[in-house]
Amino acid sequence: MKRILAGVLVAACALVGGWLWVRDSTLLAVHDVFVTGADSTQGPQIRSALRSAGLDMTTLHVRKNALRAAVSQYPSVKGIDVRSDFPHKLFVHVRERAPVVAIQSGGTTVAAARDGLVLRGLRARGLPTLRVGSVPGERVTDRRTLGALGVAAGAPPELRDRIVRLWSGPRGLTLDLRNGPDLIFGSGTDPARKWIAAVRVLADRSSAGATYLDLRVPERVAAGGLGPVEQDPEQAVTPDPQAPVESRATLNP
Repeated sequence: MKRILAGVLVAACALVGGWLWVRDSTLLAVHDVFVTGADSTQGPQIRSALRSAGLDMTTLHVRKNALRAAVSQYPSVKGIDVRSDFPHKLFVHVRERAPVVAIQSGGTTVAAARDGLVLRGLRARGLPTLRVGSVPGERVTDRRTLGALGVAAGAPPELRDRIVRLWSGPRGLTLDLRNGPDLIFGSGTDPARKWIAAVRVLADRSSAGATYLDLRVPERVAAGGLGPVEQDPEQAVTPDPQAPVESRATLNP
């Protein structure tokens, strides 16, 4: 019996050793690393880092932790999905955080994602700007600034590229829309309903010439110079008749 058990143990060790040899054998070395999803301005560096790390692996021994570590310095990388294709191919898909706003303070500008993560090193050109009292460190913690990020991120595609800047006006958070009226959100709460109301009113020809849309009560949008535009008469309220005066105050002084 002892001899049988010893034989079984030796055979098991031989199998494990053989498997480990095959798993890490150069015969199965990764020769090609295909990276998708890295479309930000840091994309070239991200793809290079992943290829360099992947070429040190085999298709039977893909070390995801090593791949994650290779791109850990890039905050735009939210996660990665990895798949190997026997015998020599490795596919890596990068899930990126999209920058939504360029946060400005003094002469410093940084891009920020919807969740408040500061995307340092990512180009902020072309993003709507948001002036704050001081540039945050690794993550935005101010509640109002986070609300502004959520509003910008929730913009429908047809309006997203027309947002020039976000600022704190007399009635709260206001968006400066290119070739359109200012959009008064008041706060970052309920952005989806407010954006739906904005799209409906802007699509209505009767809103042409409006200088602002007050979206604080989405069911009854007040259009500057045109009066209230009712979305749901049962929930209508009297809008504030005073037109907004542009303010360049910071969002969190």
